[in-house]
Amino acid sequence: MRALITNDDGIASPGLAVLVDVALEAGYEVVVAAPARESSGASASLLGAERDGTLLVDPTRAPGVPDHVTCYAVRAAPALIAFLAAHDGFGPRPDVVLSGVNLGANTGHAVIHSGTVGAALSAMTHGIHGLAVSVASARPRHWDTVRGVAARGLRWLTDRPARGGVLNVNVPDVPADRLEGVRSAPLASFGAVQARVHEVDRGQLMVTYSEIDPARDAESDAGLLARGWATMTLLQAPCFDPDADIEEVTGPL
Repeated sequence: MRALITNDDGIASPGLAVLVDVALEAGYEVVVAAPARESSGASASLLGAERDGTLLVDPTRAPGVPDHVTCYAVRAAPALIAFLAAHDGFGPRPDVVLSGVNLGANTGHAVIHSGTVGAALSAMTHGIHGLAVSVASARPRHWDTVRGVAARGLRWLTDRPARGGVLNVNVPDVPADRLEGVRSAPLASFGAVQARVHEVDRGQLMVTYSEIDPARDAESDAGLLARGWATMTLLQAPCFDPDADIEEVTGPL
């Protein structure tokens, strides 16, 4: 069994090593391929940097990752990295893509913008298990808590069909003995921040951001995470409504 580890925080992020540990402990052969620079907000973009028609990929070392694990810094968005892995871009096709650990939560409908989630969704659309893991801190201290929850999520996910959805995991940055537990959670109807756009002069726009109180939706992924629970949410994409009442036309209009 093979696992690809990627993220959207870049090859230097300490979260990569946590997911490498989880995958190795589960018995996977592991390769790391992560963006050469931060790609937060990349969603499922397939953007990449080329030179003479060749995608820029550099063998490198990632902090905290064992020396025997092959690592690449890729000038590409995380979803493109997962796409390439599905086509044997970093060795044989992986059985699972673990994305993260993202520094900061990925909750609510704003997950559509997340590069961490985008990589896992890209994998899932190619018939590969996709796990996205985030920790609710920009400077996490309690990696053991994240490691334990991620391992639990990986076991649950890989018992399902590979096209059965992406598991989005969020973990509070608390000691393991202070974790309230693990809950299945719906997406909050909002993201972590609210944006406001102002026109300042002649069509020039200024965007300001403010944090949103997660307590406004206490039983959502954001609300539970704020109260000390780790959350797991199964995401489905792309999706469609087969019962939509769309008027069909035969022949030219």
